[in-house]
Amino acid sequence: MYSRRLAIFYALAAALFYGMSAPFSKLLLKQLDPTFLASLLYLGAGLGMAVVYGCQLPHTQQEPPLDRRDIPYLTAMVLLDIAAPVLLLWGLKTTTPATVALLNNFEIVATALIAGIWFKEKVSRRLWAAILFITTACILLTVEDFSALAFSGGAVLALLACVCWGFENNTTRALSGKNPIQTVMVKGFGSGLGALLLAGALGGISHQAGYIAGALLLGALAYGCSVYFYIRAQRVLGAARTGIYYAFAPFIGVALSCLLVGQTIGVCFCTALGIMLGGTYLAVTEAPEHKN
Repeated sequence: MYSRRLAIFYALAAALFYGMSAPFSKLLLKQLDPTFLASLLYLGAGLGMAVVYGCQLPHTQQEPPLDRRDIPYLTAMVLLDIAAPVLLLWGLKTTTPATVALLNNFEIVATALIAGIWFKEKVSRRLWAAILFITTACILLTVEDFSALAFSGGAVLALLACVCWGFENNTTRALSGKNPIQTVMVKGFGSGLGALLLAGALGGISHQAGYIAGALLLGALAYGCSVYFYIRAQRVLGAARTGIYYAFAPFIGVALSCLLVGQTIGVCFCTALGIMLGGTYLAVTEAPEHKN
């Protein structure tokens, strides 16, 4: 087993890789259709994990493999992972990447509420407080004009994506004891091919080789490597402490958005950022974890 210091490095690497997703996707959306980009991101994750699986085959074979009993959960996972990134990227097309990066934290709220209401899991007072904080921040980020209650369509789509991932988190808990790299490969190839078929039906497929390669690379890093490093960190640090380090991901996304797309930060955004930091601090030791 590797050292605690290396495990912390893995956790921070996972946060960094996933934090890249929103700002770099925003740049790719200038040339790629959102549905097509969603397919490429997940296909990139699948390809990245296939390489990892090949390089570590003796090790990964020691973990329980997927089997026929997992098919219902895998099917639900793939379908939800087709819907979620498509919604997120269509939202990102009309919303700033920093806003979308912060709104990703609503996944904590969605996962906890679905677990409590649908699966009857206990929700602690601490987590209810985190839900209140994060939801308040999301409202600030979603409403464009409070005097007229005008909502940002892109932000609403990003929130719906988080709801899909919330359902996916709860659905795939039955797979938590199985080989995680195999699960990510199924997630990547299954969701990627499903989104690719949808993009083809909608006429969104393009043939810009450079942007396609960039999207596949981003998927391998932001979705594939992020999950891989998260799992490795969790085996030493545990779920709660890994979640604390991984909670930096949305804020890394905000910083990269300012650097890459020159996004300006207003008073409302800064207020939401502060509230989100408080909610995230309360939630990371309580909320069920999920990494795309």
